[in-house]
Amino acid sequence: MRTQRVPRYICFCSRRADFSTKTPIKHVVVIFQENVSFDHYFATYPNATNPGAEPQFHAKDDTPRVNNLLAAGLLTENPNPTQPFQLDRSLAVTCDQDHNYGDEQKSFDRGLMDKFPESVGIGASGTPPCPDAGKGTGLVMGYYDGNTVTAFWNYAQHFAMSDDSFGTGFGPSTPGAINLIFGNTAGATLAPFAADGTTPGNAAGNIAGGLNSGAVIGDPRPEFDDCVSTPVIGTAKKTRISMSGKNVGDLLNAKSITWGWFQGGFGATSRLADGTAVCAAVTSSLAGSTSDYIPHHEPFMYYQQTTNQPSPAAELSNQHWKDRSSQSSV
Repeated sequence: MRTQRVPRYICFCSRRADFSTKTPIKHVVVIFQENVSFDHYFATYPNATNPGAEPQFHAKDDTPRVNNLLAAGLLTENPNPTQPFQLDRSLAVTCDQDHNYGDEQKSFDRGLMDKFPESVGIGASGTPPCPDAGKGTGLVMGYYDGNTVTAFWNYAQHFAMSDDSFGTGFGPSTPGAINLIFGNTAGATLAPFAADGTTPGNAAGNIAGGLNSGAVIGDPRPEFDDCVSTPVIGTAKKTRISMSGKNVGDLLNAKSITWGWFQGGFGATSRLADGTAVCAAVTSSLAGSTSDYIPHHEPFMYYQQTTNQPSPAAELSNQHWKDRSSQSSV
């Protein structure tokens, strides 16, 4: 699937604009990128090639050194069979690389970090085929610089980076998103049926060991998401799970700290006769036309107390969900 993933945001904010602090920080915004490594965007930061016809990037003189491929000497002395290489603006859209739970572990090769192309690389021979700069599965070693991801590099000039933050789990979108807000991927329970009420749930590839409860390892849909039951985004027959435990939203609520999760397409475009939300917004971009809302990218919907479905447990939760594509809902 050829995609251009849009980052999601989570904001932790103080209760009042005039709330006194020991530091100038009153709002914390986390930009959470989908299925992309730090070095895919920042391998050579803060040094850009700056070809004449492209947006320019010139770092401030006091820009600190970051922990990336350049600083580590891994641009030319990399243990993988394909050395890291720069992707230019003509290849701004590439295929998703393999990010399955088992394959990612194989690519790490017990910490040797030397089997990424053969374990998770997807190139022109994939389905569907996609531009791979002639590198085949070595495309997974490609990176951009500040002349293509200029906005991200400009953000980095002003805000904290995650260059020393290393993932504590493997797998696709859902485990990563849940780990972000919960610090764990355990606590999953298989829903007996998909949202259509007739398709049986399937734990295989979704919960570790194919068990009905345990750690989530795949991309099952969130059981409590109102939008999951709408066929328009193709999720009504997908396996669903729920998660138990307190997430960061619960902890912030307990301290009366306002917060929000910003995600494209979350606002309902219409509603079915029974009131179920239809989240059918579509965006056209370099990657083509794609559905804005992807349910399994919304980790809070796996927890009943922070769901968007009307219920006593979720009475205070609906204020937290923000559609970053329109900032409106039906």
